Amino acid sequence: MELKLGGKIALLLVVLALGLGALYKFGLIKKGMLPMGASINKDTLDKIRKGEETPTTAKNYSFVAKQSITEVKGTSSYKFENNTVVFPINIWGGWAPIIAANNGFGPNKDSVFFKNYGFLVDLKLIDDPVAARDAFASGQSHVLWGTLDMIALFAPGLSRDSRTMPIVFQQIDWSNGGDGIAVRAHINEAKDLRGRTIVLAQNSPSHYYILSVLTDAGIQPSEVNFRFTATAFEAAKAFVDNQDIDACVSWAPDIYNIVDEKYGGKKGGVAGARLLTTTRDASELIADVWAARADFARDHREIIKGLVAGIFKGYDIAKANPDKVAALMAKGYGVSAEEAKGMMGDAHQTNFAENKKFFLVKDNPANFARTWAAASYVYKAYGAIGTPAHAEEIVDTSVLDELEGQFPGHKDEYIPTFNKVNISRMKLESTPILTKAVMIQFPPNRWDLDRSYDRTIDNTLEEVAKLAGKFAAARVMIEGNVDTSRKIEFQREGPRVFKEMSLAVQELSERRAESVRQAIVVRYKFNPNKLTVIGNGWENPASLNDHAKNRRVEIKVYPPEAE
Repeated sequence: MELKLGGKIALLLVVLALGLGALYKFGLIKKGMLPMGASINKDTLDKIRKGEETPTTAKNYSFVAKQSITEVKGTSSYKFENNTVVFPINIWGGWAPIIAANNGFGPNKDSVFFKNYGFLVDLKLIDDPVAARDAFASGQSHVLWGTLDMIALFAPGLSRDSRTMPIVFQQIDWSNGGDGIAVRAHINEAKDLRGRTIVLAQNSPSHYYILSVLTDAGIQPSEVNFRFTATAFEAAKAFVDNQDIDACVSWAPDIYNIVDEKYGGKKGGVAGARLLTTTRDASELIADVWAARADFARDHREIIKGLVAGIFKGYDIAKANPDKVAALMAKGYGVSAEEAKGMMGDAHQTNFAENKKFFLVKDNPANFARTWAAASYVYKAYGAIGTPAHAEEIVDTSVLDELEGQFPGHKDEYIPTFNKVNISRMKLESTPILTKAVMIQFPPNRWDLDRSYDRTIDNTLEEVAKLAGKFAAARVMIEGNVDTSRKIEFQREGPRVFKEMSLAVQELSERRAESVRQAIVVRYKFNPNKLTVIGNGWENPASLNDHAKNRRVEIKVYPPEAE
């Protein structure tokens, strides 16, 4: 999981005091060591001499080699002492509901879990995901926190021992704005990253984010040059210092500070740099969840049920009394109450209704199964994991089924609103985040979706829906295109015939795009205003020779502010 906007000052101190100390401890940074690949920039040097603040949290960085996730060692049976569940969490505002339900961090009898369900919970602060995984594997803790993509990374290793198979029971939140991809001025959209250099912290939510965006843009990981740093904050520093790095994946506050001042960055940000995308638009890409050990879940099912229900009750407490919960978070995280309250706004905590949507709604394009499959696919294709764990082995939705009707006040509150958009102005003033070309074969001179003519239509529609689902808060434009093989023939017949046929072709391409939009809206229940259509007619050929490539639909994802 990620550090977010709300707790800026305190989290900077945590990173500097703990993160850099750890880097010295493990020999990644040594006294007097010049960061590999760093360049000496006169403007930066002048700012240092003047004592001006730099826009990044990390003051030093070093590049590291590509690394696999370390092997799980020392798996063991769990210990369950004093009727207490050991539940590690990290510094992250999304944990407000469980902190509220537990009335703080330590095990206590004033918690919802003890009063309602008869057990205690010890919220251990373990900010390092690998350390949390190892405590889980060794039986020191009963629960593993993580983004769903991190669980997908850990699951193959943990599942080698049936006792430590992670079983996901509940979604805690969606990441909503703390992660982003910053690009230099010459990168207009994701497809321009092909052949470019990208810096990030590997095997982290940043890694999943960029791999997902590249895949949707039709770019293979091998087609870009990855440079890795030990932390996301170091990646931001490397981006500022190295002009040959084209893009950076990082977290707040740095991801917002390193862009050009005219795009909202701080003084000292990279001239011309802007945000290509953040989880404000990719608002259903990174899901935070918790998983229990398979053996503990088997032996203590009623406790698992109590944890799920208690967290939903904590959701209500946090919503009704955020100041009280912020004070509890502040004490446990070592930040001010004001900062803790800000952190609570950095995620969208998911209630019972939203958990049902995530786990149980088959046609939700950003549901558990699709999110798990996407994370597993990109990490396997990249080579970070071998054989992925199967989604059905990792998830258990039976507890949600048993809690049906117990939270009638919980409604789906994570629904972006979209007004009708001026397409011309949208194309004129906005740059798409990414463009994805998909192929749907239409019968000649028709725009209906004929599944007997193209048997892949439903798979293609799902592909488009998954993209629109991940970028839940973004606008999606569907552009229809046609075969251009007869264009020259009509040109030879004179201006009047060519003009008439051009209008007919433009109408055909727009109606084909509209057919795709209608099918997606009906099946996947999107707001109709989220998806707009345009017909390009003959004006956007992908190939002058292979006309089959021109019988395509292009999907363009625009940031939420596009109008």
